[in-house]
Amino acid sequence: MQIFTAIIVDDEENSIQALKAKLINYCPQVTVVAECLSADEGIKAIEALHPQIVFLDVQMPRMNGFVMLKQLTFKDFALIFTTAYNHYAIEAIRVSAIDYLVKPVEVEDLKAAIQRVGAQKADSQHTPDHQNEKIENLLFNFLQQTGHIKRIAVPTLEGFQFIDTGSIVFIEASNNYSIIYLTDNQKITVTHTLKDFEEMLPANMFIRIHHAYIINTNHVVSYIKGKGGQVQMRNGKILDVARRKKDEFLKAFSNLGV
Repeated sequence: MQIFTAIIVDDEENSIQALKAKLINYCPQVTVVAECLSADEGIKAIEALHPQIVFLDVQMPRMNGFVMLKQLTFKDFALIFTTAYNHYAIEAIRVSAIDYLVKPVEVEDLKAAIQRVGAQKADSQHTPDHQNEKIENLLFNFLQQTGHIKRIAVPTLEGFQFIDTGSIVFIEASNNYSIIYLTDNQKITVTHTLKDFEEMLPANMFIRIHHAYIINTNHVVSYIKGKGGQVQMRNGKILDVARRKKDEFLKAFSNLGV
């Protein structure tokens, strides 16, 4: 059994002990090497001990989890946030392919998160696991002054790739995969479904026009009338608009002032 070292950073002692007890009882492959009640303590422990997993509370007094991450020099660990379900940072966390657990932490969610860490560590023997890049991507998105998601981390067949949302022209469904078409004519096959992208991408920029397509509204050149109609994209592709999606599509462009 592969053993992982872990650090818990949370300003609430009860939360630390509850999580630690669940790890002991249900995830024996995880050994907690430090418990930190502040971000300052967390920084010192992480820099000194180089854990493989960090459980980090998002909201802490004086210094929150994001500011703490910004100050770290060592970021080569699997990061698992612990947070309230409706926390404003969840969108930035999700698009960076980083795990989060909702308090109070459910045992099955915890076990699943640890299983994902194990799978990523096993895969990293053949391809990089990109932990450092995922954390940097998270900070890039969260610290944007506009509050809009600028870059997403997507799982590819080779690992992860980081993509500027503005460079996505459209995304096409391909069985359980998706194909992302970029402005430089590059195509990337990723292990996400279109439903995953619907939840991930900003709704003020992306819209699903068909069971097979999500488009970036900034890259629409023209709309061709019909039962559902068609859109011509900036890369020359012409895509069908489903009849049931037509009103939603036209309303979106009306709201954009087109």
